[in-house]
Amino acid sequence: MADISISEKLVAFSLSPARDIPDTAMEIVSLSLFDWAAVGLAGIDEPVSRKLRQYAKDAGGKSEASLFGDHQKTSLRMAALVNGTTSHALDYDDTHFAYIGHPSTVIFPTLLALSERGDIPMSTFLEAAAIGFETACRIGIWLGRGHYQIGYHQTGTAGAIGATLAAARLIGLNTSETRHALGLISSRASGLKSQFGTMGKPMNAGLAAANAVETVMLAKNGVTSNPNALTGQNGFAETHHGEQDTNTALTDLGSIYILENVSHKYHACCHGLHAALETLRTVALKHSLHAAQIKHVNIRTHPRWMTVCNIVKPSTALETKFSYGHTAALLLAGYDTGKLETYTDALAQDKNIQAIRDRVKVTADAAIDEMASAVSITLTDGTIYQGTYDLAQPASREDIGSRLSLKATALLGADKAADLWQNTRPENGSIINLGRLMRGQ
Repeated sequence: MADISISEKLVAFSLSPARDIPDTAMEIVSLSLFDWAAVGLAGIDEPVSRKLRQYAKDAGGKSEASLFGDHQKTSLRMAALVNGTTSHALDYDDTHFAYIGHPSTVIFPTLLALSERGDIPMSTFLEAAAIGFETACRIGIWLGRGHYQIGYHQTGTAGAIGATLAAARLIGLNTSETRHALGLISSRASGLKSQFGTMGKPMNAGLAAANAVETVMLAKNGVTSNPNALTGQNGFAETHHGEQDTNTALTDLGSIYILENVSHKYHACCHGLHAALETLRTVALKHSLHAAQIKHVNIRTHPRWMTVCNIVKPSTALETKFSYGHTAALLLAGYDTGKLETYTDALAQDKNIQAIRDRVKVTADAAIDEMASAVSITLTDGTIYQGTYDLAQPASREDIGSRLSLKATALLGADKAADLWQNTRPENGSIINLGRLMRGQ
């Protein structure tokens, strides 16, 4: 039987004093909240977002929590479902590569659904979010790459577990109730990589958030479970190919917050593509390259990404966001891969883009780090240019904030971006005003 101590230690961590959370971790979580809200607002017109808002309207229920893009409120669970899906619909939200998942798009919808009923201070909200981020990352490490490689989408699995412990902290569950909530989410956490490139992919995030809301509310109302269902015999890890490396997962828990290594997106596509795109962008700008000069491009990437974002011949806008060849072709053809309008069905089927795409070869190379890519560009005259980029290279909080502000302004306009910034700050942000901005009021 697996070591069950990780459950007990994560529950204890979720109830740790707020003073133990470093200011640097709180700042990163605040920046992620700002980014998440901007991306969610930008995603309200996506087909899956519109369909889920209609679903919420048809379902009815209590008017408790805000939805992106809807003046009316809905029930707690429905808000988490719709907002989690909407904020992941563009696939433009943050990623943490320790567990290959998107923390914001599960944890913030969960907490926001539970926060609007009371006047919860932004600092309290962000403290709970920090616990959720860190737990999701640690659980992701514990489940291991085997869990992801065999087909589970860790945004939905590890993310749901992190969101549950964050929500348990936010609503004040005691130790016993939190353990039962963890047991309940062990039966509900889900999400498959087979959904990538479809509406089912962002719904993995929405369902995870909805399940987290539901399990903490059930635990609060006295519903019990097997509190060792995450780790015990026939438990989540055992049945979901979890590697269960407890020692690595718990190293420096509570003293080092690995959430601070979250990576924000500056290209509107799968994060696995970003290192390659940054390399191509740098080399193309440095040498003033254009597509007509290029004979072929070779992108070397970690083998893990070959089953995630290497759709060779995408035919839809959604599929183009998971294609090394297509996004490389767009960039080399002069399109801005940071703009939403670059990803369309028309460009997926554009003959000129397809011709450039066919010159791009993607090679798996285990020597390349998961967060890096190496690119070689061969010109028609035989000249070869090479470059590498690693998403793990450090960036200052100021630089991250600046780039996220530019991104939010491009998505929403300067005034709305400025309002979002003010209402997501630890010192003076407002959950009530954030909900109002989400509703477009």
